[in-house]
Amino acid sequence: MATPRSKKSKSARNMRRSHLALKDNAVMECPNCGEMKRPHNVCPSCGSYNGKEIVAQKENKVEE
Repeated sequence: MATPRSKKSKSARNMRRSHLALKDNAVMECPNCGEMKRPHNVCPSCGSYNGKEIVAQKENKVEE
């Protein structure tokens, strides 16, 4: 069974782990409505993508 010859230093351990940190989610402004959305995804507020309406939005029904 393979075993390490010497102890891995704290510096080497931390340098190896430097790529494991979580990255922030990318967000951009929707050119159609101005709300924040994820890039390359349909805007959740207006339903548009690449200048076209992809998802039809539900109309708010006002009950009287």
